Amino acid sequence: MKNKRALVLVWAALVLCISACSQAGSIWAKRNKNMKDLYADDVAHEIGDVLTIKITEDSKIDNKAKRDLKKETDKSSNFDGELGITTPGHNLLPRMPGFTMEAESTNELKSKADYKDERSFVDRVTVVVMDVLPNGNLVVMGTRDRDIGGDTQTIEISGIVRPSDIAFDNSVKSEQVANFHIASRNGGVSAPYTKPGWLGRVFDVLWPF
Repeated sequence: MKNKRALVLVWAALVLCISACSQAGSIWAKRNKNMKDLYADDVAHEIGDVLTIKITEDSKIDNKAKRDLKKETDKSSNFDGELGITTPGHNLLPRMPGFTMEAESTNELKSKADYKDERSFVDRVTVVVMDVLPNGNLVVMGTRDRDIGGDTQTIEISGIVRPSDIAFDNSVKSEQVANFHIASRNGGVSAPYTKPGWLGRVFDVLWPF
């Protein structure tokens, strides 16, 4: 009886071992293409890959111009009445009355101009790789649309990204993007309040100063 029970346990252990071995995969087995490689990264490098651009654009303009021009002219002329047309001992023409003429002129111009403009734009936009140049640089393009409470905003991004500038989190700063182009258009409820009306534009044309 004991021998029979021992034989059953041996057979059960053998069956479990064979089953486990049949389900175990080899370390050299071909991996599924959809499975991520252990040492792979998510950095964009092919057409269709996505890339996040961190937009941190700050512009500051402070132009000052000052001009001070001045010109003075002083001219005088004297005429004694002698025309200088003579023969030996005689004047062919009579003496004319002499006169003195003086003229002064002054031209002065003073001007001053001061122009200041400060703008800041911070955002994150994910773009798509549209092309890969022969040197490996990536041509990217993307848009982002927002509609919040009837106010719409459309951001368009395009440029050329160097793969070595892409960070480990698959992002790149906007100042590292060559030929960087950004266009932001706002519309919706608040748009009419941020633009001058048609009558104001007419007056700007008629009286631009």
